[in-house]
Amino acid sequence: MPQNSPEPYEPVLSAEVRAALSTGLPVVALESTIIAHGLPRPRNLSVARELEGLVRSAGAVPATVAVLDGRAHVGLEDDQLERVAGDPAVRKLGHRDLAPALAAGASGATTVSATAFLAARAGVGVFATGGLGGVHREWVADQDESADLRLLAGTGITVVCAGVKSILDVPATLQRLETLGVCVVGYGTGHFPGFYLSSSGQPVDWTVRSPEEVVEVIRAREALGGPASALIVANPVAEADQLDPALHDRVLAEALDACRERGISGQGVTPFLLDQLMRRTGGASLEANLAAVRGNVTLAARIAVTAAAR
Repeated sequence: MPQNSPEPYEPVLSAEVRAALSTGLPVVALESTIIAHGLPRPRNLSVARELEGLVRSAGAVPATVAVLDGRAHVGLEDDQLERVAGDPAVRKLGHRDLAPALAAGASGATTVSATAFLAARAGVGVFATGGLGGVHREWVADQDESADLRLLAGTGITVVCAGVKSILDVPATLQRLETLGVCVVGYGTGHFPGFYLSSSGQPVDWTVRSPEEVVEVIRAREALGGPASALIVANPVAEADQLDPALHDRVLAEALDACRERGISGQGVTPFLLDQLMRRTGGASLEANLAAVRGNVTLAARIAVTAAAR
C-alpha cells in the first residue's frame, strides 16, 4: 500500500477517499469493530461490503477506518477489508489504544471513539455507526462509562446512530451527554432511540426531519464557533425491524440477573449481555442491529451529500 503521508503516525487515506476530500465530494466514515468483532464470519465481510455499497449508492464515498500494521487507515481497499473481516488476531481499538497500537505496529478494528477521532483528523465530517457506548447500569457502584462520550465531547463530527445500546443506563447517558455539551437531535422522532428498539422512552429536546435540516444545524454550529463537539443524529430503527420490545425487556432482565449471580462486572458486562440477547432471541437482536446500521449508513450518506452540495 503506497503511503501518502510523510509522517508515520498520520492517517493513511485510500486513493478514493483522498480524491474525494481533495475535490469536495461527500465522504462517510464507517467503523470496523462491527466487522471484526460484531458479526459472525463470513457474514461480516458481506455486510461490510454491503454498507460501503449503501454509501456509494447514495452518492458518497465510504471511508471504513482501521489500523493495519501500525498505520491508521481512513478508507480501506477490498483486500484490507477482507483482512479485517477474516483475521482473528485483529484487536479491538478504542481511542486510548491508538498510540500504543501504532507504536507497536499492531492491527486493530476501531470502535466509535477511535473511528470518530481518526475520521475527524482526516477531515471527514460524517460518521455512521450502530449504537454508541454510554453510562453503564450500576454506575454509582463501579463508575463504568464508555470512552465514546468524552471523545465525542471534544470531536467535531456528525454521528448518525440508533441511540446507545439498550443494555446501558439511557437516562444517565443522556444526562452525561448534556453535561458534556454534546448536541443530540432525534431524526423524525421526539424520543431517543433504543438501539434494538425504535424508542428508549426518553424524550429528546430537538427533532429534525430531513438531511437538509441536519445540515442547517451543522452550519449553525460552525458559524457559532466555540468548543468542538459532536452532533449526534439519533435515527431510530424502523418499528417493523425492531426487536420485539417485550422479548427484549424479558431477556435483558434475565441476563442482568445472571450477571449479578455470576459476579460479572466491569468490561465483562457488555459482551455478556449482548451475547445473551443474541442467543436468547434466536438471532433477532443481531438482525435488528443490522437494520439499524443500514438505516444509519444510508441517512449519513444523504447528510454528507446534502452538505457537499451546499
